Amino acid sequence: MNFASIRIITDDVDRLVKFYEKVMGVSAERPAPVFAELVVPSCTLAIGHSQTVPLFGAGSAVAADNHSVIIEFRVLDVDAEYERLKPFVNEWVKEPTMMPWGNRAMSFRDPDGNLINLFETVTEEAIIRFSGRG
Repeated sequence: MNFASIRIITDDVDRLVKFYEKVMGVSAERPAPVFAELVVPSCTLAIGHSQTVPLFGAGSAVAADNHSVIIEFRVLDVDAEYERLKPFVNEWVKEPTMMPWGNRAMSFRDPDGNLINLFETVTEEAIIRFSGRG
């Protein structure tokens, strides 16, 4: 089994696509007006309009209602990313901080309130733990 993507359901695909294009530094692929994918070597972030929810089962997902999933991206330099993202991130949850498991991390919310964590591996143990991962 291969992990394919994380899909965010939203009422405003264009707004989230613009936001994640800035965060991820890639352009979205738009195979349909109600759907987009941002593809990087390690993962795909899909964004689907709430109009697509019935295709998966009526009421199976609700836009802007995530309270349990953190979307995480590994970066080379959390502090540099913090400076780069400060101009357009509206809701910071945590400024760059050293975590007890060896990562330096920061978190913020996207325009729909989804929690995003950017981190870099810092300690030798963390670097070893992530070696070989995309």
